[in-house]
Amino acid sequence: MTKLEFSLDQVDLHILRIMQENARTNNADIARELGMAPSAILERVKKLEQKQIILQYNARINPEALNQNMLSFIFIKTQDIIGVQKVGILLAEIPEVLEVHDIAGEDGYLIKVRTNDSAGLVDLMRNSLSKIEGIISTRTTIVLETVKEDNKLVIAQKD
Repeated sequence: MTKLEFSLDQVDLHILRIMQENARTNNADIARELGMAPSAILERVKKLEQKQIILQYNARINPEALNQNMLSFIFIKTQDIIGVQKVGILLAEIPEVLEVHDIAGEDGYLIKVRTNDSAGLVDLMRNSLSKIEGIISTRTTIVLETVKEDNKLVIAQKD
């Protein structure tokens, strides 16, 4: 994977901080906070999107509202050789799988899944994971309580 180079100034970083906190903040409010014209903010945001610095806008939904109360992490050992992500691509297609990480160590992948309950987890294992060719074994960790779950990045000030 090629490492992308990004050039961000203080204004870009400030815009990212504001939008990461609340992506629904409008350009006029951002412009007011930064002392700039809304059109200048709009242009900067469009450039941040075009450069793939801002990847998407999401609504964070309470999983309990959808009865997705069980959070689990599953370590998956595969037959994949290093650099081949056939299993990872198939894992990413499973709706209950929230994250797929190709990891170093004995296991090839670590996935994060949400299901309604333990029966839903068993169903996922039997009807989805077991059908993926190349999976040798799995180890599942069930989360008892989440202390912190966030996807906000630290956006440091530039000197």
